[in-house]
Amino acid sequence: MRTHFDEQLNTLNQEIIKMGALCEEVISLAVSALIRKDDELAAKIAPLDHMIDEKERQIESICLRLLLQQQPVAKDLRQISAALKMVTDMERIGDQAEDIAEILPFLNDRTLPEHIKIREMAKEVIKMVTDSVDAYVKQDTSIAEAVIASDDIVDDFFVEIKNSLISLIAQNPTEGEYALDLLMAAKYFERIGDHATNIAGWVLFYVTGEKNA
Repeated sequence: MRTHFDEQLNTLNQEIIKMGALCEEVISLAVSALIRKDDELAAKIAPLDHMIDEKERQIESICLRLLLQQQPVAKDLRQISAALKMVTDMERIGDQAEDIAEILPFLNDRTLPEHIKIREMAKEVIKMVTDSVDAYVKQDTSIAEAVIASDDIVDDFFVEIKNSLISLIAQNPTEGEYALDLLMAAKYFERIGDHATNIAGWVLFYVTGEKNA
């Protein structure tokens, strides 16, 4: 019985890894579409978001079967509970990437320093998502804690981009609409970082029993 249960837990881990990979891909597409002003790349985001939604439903189904058909002990129960919480944040990552794609048509065809900062911000965010899932699979609290610490880096990027765009508006008020659209894109990346932080927090709960170890 326990062997079968462990096999199902392994299946759960594998599906979470797959969902994490989809999240990484959709963030990468979002930033590439934004930087390149590429509508074809942007068009690929919505189908990926739908795949993320479907993966969330699959993982929820696995978790419910584990809860109903087995009698998980304390740590197993924490693992299943953490997985259910994690996939909610991962699903929202897909939504935020799609929100970024929807901003694209409103941005003019130009390259400003803020775009470079957004690219650096997105790179950090992708690493946070990757590492948060890795922390779950490896049950590694040090990786989870590093993800949580990285949220400050993402927040600093956002503040830097925001201040730069405020200066842009002050120098040229006609750029206001463009600056606000770009700021919203940066805000969505910041929110993705928050979701990765939440995932890392649930990893801590799974391993230690406390969400903020």
